[in-house]
Amino acid sequence: MSEQTVIKRMAEICQLLNHYDHQYYVLDEPSVPDVEYDRLMQELIALETAHPELKTLDSPSQKVGGAALKSFSQVTHQLPMLSLDNVFSADEWQAFAKRLLDRLNRGGVKSTLDFAICAEPKLDGLAVSLRYENGVFVQAATRGDGTVGENITENVRTIKSIPLRLQGTSFPDILEVRGEVFMPKASFDALNKQAIKKGEKGFANPRNAAAGSLRQLDSKITAKRNLGFYAYGIGFVGALANIANNGDNVEESKSIDESWLANSHYQRLCQIKALGLPMCPEVKLLDNATQVEAFYQDILQQRASLSYEIDGTVFKVDDIALQQQLGFVARAPRWATAYKFPAQEELTTLESVDFQVGRTGAITPVARLKPIFVGGVTVSNATLHNQDEIDRLSIQINDTVIIRRAGDVIPQIVSVVLERRPENAQVIAFPTVCPVCQSAVLKAEGEAVLRCTGGLYCQAQRKEAIKHFASRKALDVDGLGDKLVEQLVDEGLIKTPADLFKLTELDVSTMARMGQKSATNLIKGLEVARKTTLAKFVYALGIREVGETTAANLAQYFLNFSAIKSASEAQLQQVPDVGVIVAKNIINFFAQDHNVEVVEELENMMSWPDIEAKNDDELPLKDQTFVLTGTLSKMDRNEAKAALQALGAKVSGSVSAKTHYLVAGEKSGSKLVKATALGVSVLTEDEMIALLNK
Repeated sequence: MSEQTVIKRMAEICQLLNHYDHQYYVLDEPSVPDVEYDRLMQELIALETAHPELKTLDSPSQKVGGAALKSFSQVTHQLPMLSLDNVFSADEWQAFAKRLLDRLNRGGVKSTLDFAICAEPKLDGLAVSLRYENGVFVQAATRGDGTVGENITENVRTIKSIPLRLQGTSFPDILEVRGEVFMPKASFDALNKQAIKKGEKGFANPRNAAAGSLRQLDSKITAKRNLGFYAYGIGFVGALANIANNGDNVEESKSIDESWLANSHYQRLCQIKALGLPMCPEVKLLDNATQVEAFYQDILQQRASLSYEIDGTVFKVDDIALQQQLGFVARAPRWATAYKFPAQEELTTLESVDFQVGRTGAITPVARLKPIFVGGVTVSNATLHNQDEIDRLSIQINDTVIIRRAGDVIPQIVSVVLERRPENAQVIAFPTVCPVCQSAVLKAEGEAVLRCTGGLYCQAQRKEAIKHFASRKALDVDGLGDKLVEQLVDEGLIKTPADLFKLTELDVSTMARMGQKSATNLIKGLEVARKTTLAKFVYALGIREVGETTAANLAQYFLNFSAIKSASEAQLQQVPDVGVIVAKNIINFFAQDHNVEVVEELENMMSWPDIEAKNDDELPLKDQTFVLTGTLSKMDRNEAKAALQALGAKVSGSVSAKTHYLVAGEKSGSKLVKATALGVSVLTEDEMIALLNK
């Protein structure tokens, strides 16, 4: 590579890193994952190592973080707040260890690190310094550029885990504690759920959420974010100088002996903990470097179950004297490094979007990605959930996207790198018909999910449709369980509920694990199921949001199936419990030719009596609402429900002020308590039977 090519490439990398630094540290809006940033930084360091004469003082490799925000006052650190260099593999860790030995003049072919190592999880948050004077918290600052940070004192005061006064009496006049402010996973999830509920944009990850919370100009907002803090070291320690007050000298504050500071980094963390500051519980003191890899693997396995986000481990020479001997480079200590985990976020391209139909008819967009290795596996697909999620991400086909995979979690698209959007980007268009059966699709009011309306015909939904059709509360087909339905569909013997009544004993008996007796019982069960009631048949069709009660109300109101099929939306809304959404679902169901074909087949194969219209004097319980609770001993719950409905009663599943009677069986629970509190009349089972007989 020529010198001009090197210069050009270094300039490109510097420009990118400075841009990403500004997004990450100042704006809290990173556009690329950490792995991309680390990759560019490693390339720059390699070029600077090979061409030291081209290294500049303003190189990103020579600084830490970004400039302080103008909206906060600035704080100059008495000791620089440095960052850490990274290693990404066992070989790179060994190379780091060898550099330590060489600098300590302990190098050799068979040399190993035989001194203690302090091992810590690498928290994914924001580095801050906390200044205490005479044990009282007086100031907090961000790292900033390592020399000057932002004054975030009022916001840090709101973090409950940070004491405003140190415990005990043994501490220096001035003590600066350094650590990481982070947002626990539970707090992050709650914050994003709240944002989505309000129609606001959520945070991409807990680190951004923590940084954004610390940079709020209103500390009341920070206080609501439930931030956490773990100390990872001590910065400046000193005595207070003489203070002038109205020209008089004030007695110099007592300075504690320097022996207060332990000579072990781990013991210093323990000292901080004894003063009331939190220390990460996963921190360990390792006897030597041979235990490093085991600690790394152990924390990697725990990663998903930890209450906070981490992206690696940190290993520090524990002996303070050895730390001082090893010293620092421009941006990091030589005696510590971050051993990063395999990337959980990566960049790739969205090549296309397919639409999958789920078992309940939900149509889900699936992103087809340029394969990328992330989180230990090669990822080529990710769900986009629904139109709302696509709109939130502002994503288009051919976009560069950030993919995240945490542990066994399904890969997700975190965000789009909008600045890399190509000219051939394409808007994602949702289908106007089901991609499987070509039935119309519908998005119900108030829902984000698009659904196929071809419930009885659609191949993607047929197993669930048939299971529901044969279920106990529908046709209750004896001998037809869920596994047998799946087997019949998989072997191509049935495609719709109507095909059940075309089965023969020979068809069934020749199937795997099905004998002659089982086949005979199934066919008998189907013959019995041919005769049913109008309410059960309507419920068995599986029309969205038409449950048992609604089906019974439809049957009772329209009296025959033809009237239900041909009813208008306005007529349907006259039925108790049928509102706008349910009425539209019924209309849409019977508007699909595929559904109508199956329904007509079923009508030719089955029978049920029309319901005779009843006069009001035949419906003594009309307009009265009953709730059943507890265990009934003389009739089961379904029998009681049917008997009440036959007399015009409405049977509800929950108690409210509009409930007229609660029928309380044995072991009645919260419904009885609520009914009593609301003054609802309570009947025993015997009293209900007497009412029915009357």
